[in-house]
Amino acid sequence: MEALETRSDRADFCPAVSTQQGNDSLVPEKARSQRRTTKAEQRADTMEQILDVAEYLFSKHGLHGVTLKDVAKRVGVHHTLLNYYFDDKKKLFDTVFARRAVVTSERRLRALDEYDAATGGKPTLEGALHAFLDTDLDLYIEGGEGWKNYGALGALVSNTPEWGAELMDTHFDPVVLRLIELLKKALPDCSEENIFWGYHFVTGALMVTLARTGRIDKLSSGVCRSDDFAAVKARMASFMAAGFRQICGNERQD
Repeated sequence: MEALETRSDRADFCPAVSTQQGNDSLVPEKARSQRRTTKAEQRADTMEQILDVAEYLFSKHGLHGVTLKDVAKRVGVHHTLLNYYFDDKKKLFDTVFARRAVVTSERRLRALDEYDAATGGKPTLEGALHAFLDTDLDLYIEGGEGWKNYGALGALVSNTPEWGAELMDTHFDPVVLRLIELLKKALPDCSEENIFWGYHFVTGALMVTLARTGRIDKLSSGVCRSDDFAAVKARMASFMAAGFRQICGNERQD
């Protein structure tokens, strides 16, 4: 990522009181407005680069393997700038995680709501799973490396009980519980216990996929690629639907 040019640490990033008020009075209002807009855009661009770089580093090394100085050095700004805006590393991490979490959560909620409405409140198992999984996978297929980095970060967070669970609860409980509602409609005779276990297996497979460890590449001698989200999308919902039917069908046999 290209480093940013900085001017005296914070001067390009946070508002400062002008030391040339007399001269500013001679500048046309339109020019002053354009200059402020440009500085605002520069600050926004800088913030975006900080979040992108932090996202990449956190996805590779985790919360404890990255320092604010690491992020600042890669962006090309002084580390005090990050301290000013984020106070500490955990706040930066939380900001990075929340940035895309709201996008994927809202997209999936909307997809589930629209699908439920389109079926008149009678969703199918496959339909509910496709609405939940495909909407998310499309972000990683179409969103470039930034979204892939976020996917790996999400996989890391979901497997970190001491603080990751709280982040997952905060950002994703509403969309998960909405999916559960549709699954209960699609499988009215299935116990709540098996519905939740089924979801547990779905999210586990999704997190392994988002982690892109490369393990399946080696095991399959290159037949499968861990970054082939399109291949996952073509198979996952159908595979999981079969699993739901199996465990729910076993209830009737017991």
